Amino acid sequence: MNNSIFDQIDFGPLKDLLDNDDITDISFSNGAQVHVKTLSKGVFQINRPEINNQLMEKIAFQCSNVMGKTFNMAHPMLDAESAELRLNFVHESIATNGIACVIRKTPAKIRLNKEKLLNEDYVSLPLHDFLFKCVEGHCNIIVSGETGSGKTEFVKYLASHIAENEKIITIEDTLELHLDRIFPHRDIVAMKTNNIASYSDILVACMRQNPKWILLSEVRSAEAVTAVRNSISSGHNILSTIHSEKASGIPMRLYSLLETNLDVEQFLKTMHRYIHLGVHIKGYMSKKYGRFQREIVEVAEFYVDKDNKACTNVLFSKGMDGNESYHNPSPYLLDYLGAQGIYLPKETFVREGNQLKEATVQSVPVN
Repeated sequence: MNNSIFDQIDFGPLKDLLDNDDITDISFSNGAQVHVKTLSKGVFQINRPEINNQLMEKIAFQCSNVMGKTFNMAHPMLDAESAELRLNFVHESIATNGIACVIRKTPAKIRLNKEKLLNEDYVSLPLHDFLFKCVEGHCNIIVSGETGSGKTEFVKYLASHIAENEKIITIEDTLELHLDRIFPHRDIVAMKTNNIASYSDILVACMRQNPKWILLSEVRSAEAVTAVRNSISSGHNILSTIHSEKASGIPMRLYSLLETNLDVEQFLKTMHRYIHLGVHIKGYMSKKYGRFQREIVEVAEFYVDKDNKACTNVLFSKGMDGNESYHNPSPYLLDYLGAQGIYLPKETFVREGNQLKEATVQSVPVN
């Protein structure tokens, strides 16, 4: 755990939980109950009587001092953030069954790799390589899923395949990507919104920095949707995340966040024109694997056809029974990738018997 501004804080019996790389979140509530979320087992309760109200109050007051904030009945909410740690406290005057705390770990590392993803049935090899080719071909991609499904981790993994000579700017309200620290040698600017600088303000500054890629934190507000629309319509490439029930529903989910009477058909056409792919990730306790399983269950392509109609092509879907279904990309996506120097055959996903065979992919440098 590398959190320089919190080095003076004594986390006591929480220290071993914070140092455990398998643990991503720690929750303290209801007097003295401790729940952890892990990469391997999901969420479960642990018996740690030494982690109690007194300890959490002590840590909260230490955090408030470090952050220069106040935590009491008059100021019952406290957010504390460092490079790789984010804490939220609710005072017992509000949380009447005792102080409540959630600790989220955001390490500056990429937890995913190709071997891990394939071995854990997170994604098939052909789909994995197809998505990487789409990043190489500058596709705009939004990753959806529920809280804890691993959306941000997958975006970090996709971003690791962005060409080294392409400038990246990250815009977040809470720091989680840490690409500037993961790749300190690269041209990456990390920007954070606050009470003074909004998404809109930062986006204006971002454009002047001349990025190739803009990585937006989770889209959860009308302002963030506007930032997405402005980014992609100005010719920049984006990677972002959103809460959505499925990949194919991402454009409509974006519209619902706007909370406006803007013409829905026109908005959806804009999103379908500029967002190339949606990827949906599901996280759940699996009886089959005996652990917490994360996997891609849907990949959708968006485009506007020759009749000016917003269309969705579900390239991949995985049912509850584990059966996988593949459909080849539309000519619109193939043409877009071809213009970027990435040439995929029309039969991108080819079956030989019951096995899916990886189609030949050619990359040609773009002049």
